[in-house]
Amino acid sequence: MKTQRAATGVAGSSPADADASTRQRVKSSILEHGPSTAAQLATRLGLTPAGIRRHLDVLLATGHVQAREQRVYGARGRGRPARVFALTDAGRATFYSAYDDLANAALEFLSETAGPDAVTRFAQARIAAVEDRYRDNIANAAPGATPAEALAAALTEDGYVASTLPSAIGEQLCQHHCPIAHIAEQFPQLCEVETEMFSRVLGVHVQRLATIAHGDGVCTTHIPHTMTPNEGRP
Repeated sequence: MKTQRAATGVAGSSPADADASTRQRVKSSILEHGPSTAAQLATRLGLTPAGIRRHLDVLLATGHVQAREQRVYGARGRGRPARVFALTDAGRATFYSAYDDLANAALEFLSETAGPDAVTRFAQARIAAVEDRYRDNIANAAPGATPAEALAAALTEDGYVASTLPSAIGEQLCQHHCPIAHIAEQFPQLCEVETEMFSRVLGVHVQRLATIAHGDGVCTTHIPHTMTPNEGRP
């Protein structure tokens, strides 16, 4: 009995279970932060470089992550881009709802019977249900928070794990998880209507740079700087 306890660990879990749990943490970290280097993952999860490489090798072999050069938006600096690890569709599947197939089938039926415009109208009605709430969150944002940050917080509450990054001419809104990515892959109207809603609640024209549904690691939207009524006045 003592030998068995020593082999399975104090908590009663086997080494295989512990490894599986760690690999799930690796996937969760990539989901939350987007495509990441091995060094970034090791730092976030408190793993050694050898340890994170071992887990990434397994995830690569099982097709749950893929390695690629880091995408650079704007001017690229000297040197080769960093190698990052991103979730594949198989890796994301563990985070998706079992109702994806049903939703896809329902929208396919709607499109076939009422036309593609009906899917767009459905997407608009779906967005209308949250648009006012997002607008209120932006209007009542904490002091010092930008509109993009307030929108990111609201999106996170709805499961999109959103954050913002500064850019030279504005901010980038990053959605690290998309609960409807499998559906939006087939029906891009969902992404288009969402982008239009972002423009309305933020009061500026935004530009979608990348989407999870199209194979990117993160849904990224450029939000240009805006001037307050007092800025630019002498």
